[in-house]
Amino acid sequence: MSRLHGTKDFWIGALRAEGGAFAAAVAEAPPETPVLSCPGWTVADLTLHLAGIYRWVHGVAGTPGTTAPADRPRPVEAGPGDAPLQLWQQAYDQLMARFDTLDPEAPAWNWAPQPKKAGFWPRRMAHETAVHRWDAQLAIAAGEPIEAKLAADGVSEVLDTWLPAGRRRPGGPWHGVVHLSAPDAAQEWFLRLRGEGVALLDTATIFDHDDHHARVHVVGTASDLLLALWGRVSFDTLTATGDRHLLDGLRVG
Repeated sequence: MSRLHGTKDFWIGALRAEGGAFAAAVAEAPPETPVLSCPGWTVADLTLHLAGIYRWVHGVAGTPGTTAPADRPRPVEAGPGDAPLQLWQQAYDQLMARFDTLDPEAPAWNWAPQPKKAGFWPRRMAHETAVHRWDAQLAIAAGEPIEAKLAADGVSEVLDTWLPAGRRRPGGPWHGVVHLSAPDAAQEWFLRLRGEGVALLDTATIFDHDDHHARVHVVGTASDLLLALWGRVSFDTLTATGDRHLLDGLRVG
């Protein structure tokens, strides 16, 4: 079953570690270096994209109430002489200062089916940064796995947040049962796909009451599962048995 693997302190700690690793990777790469996992983007594009998200979340998480913001995230614009990494650092520092004093139970808008509370955002930013850290490291041929506990919560976030919110790649409909296993994190997930819908399940529900014949079981590290869900690596690189077509119904981004 899906479950949270962290608290505000865990996610902020992860954000500190992943942010530092992102900055280190960007510092090694010329701004025009292609980001292979984000076709058409350079390292500068990736850096300004993440900076823009940080600035936007800084405002959303700090705005009392649950009214949706009028604007959407957009990349920070770099002026003449502006270094993308410096602009990213400014946005990152502002966000961390906001999160350090954030009450996770305070009302704050988010786009997901979760309660409209500020605690949504440290989790979201930890995972946003971890995946883009991997992107930046891949650009310098140094992609390191996402730490298992963080990656496991990232898989859960895709299943309990992104898919129920309808934020998946187009395609389908899909009908069947998916079982994901991450032995390194001692974690398993079970879910049923019905058309465009998704439901997280427990083991008993699947084996005692399931009426679908289409099934797939995927085994990999938590990091590889998360990166596959985000389209960074292929599910073909993981061990999968059953109807692989169902895996197309899990991809987000």
